[in-house]
Amino acid sequence: MRIETYNQVAQLYNTTKPTKTKSTQSAAAKDNVTISRAGQDYQIAKQAVSKASDIREDKVADVKNRIDSGTYSVSSDDFAKKLLEKYAELG
Repeated sequence: MRIETYNQVAQLYNTTKPTKTKSTQSAAAKDNVTISRAGQDYQIAKQAVSKASDIREDKVADVKNRIDSGTYSVSSDDFAKKLLEKYAELG
């Protein structure tokens, strides 16, 4: 394709002609964002959960004490059920 032909096509479609934009009066207006009450509650709950520990120290201490004293026992039936449930999830 010759360059002259491209220039003629460009002139035909006015692709190289700069366009002027009109300034509007609403340009001075600012956007306003408000967060719903549910959104605010969600943010508060999320902050509270992020501050909470993943490990429940009271439960861990109780199990440790029962193991140390020899009173912690696990039912073999319960153990087998949980083991089969986990196996079923994987397979």
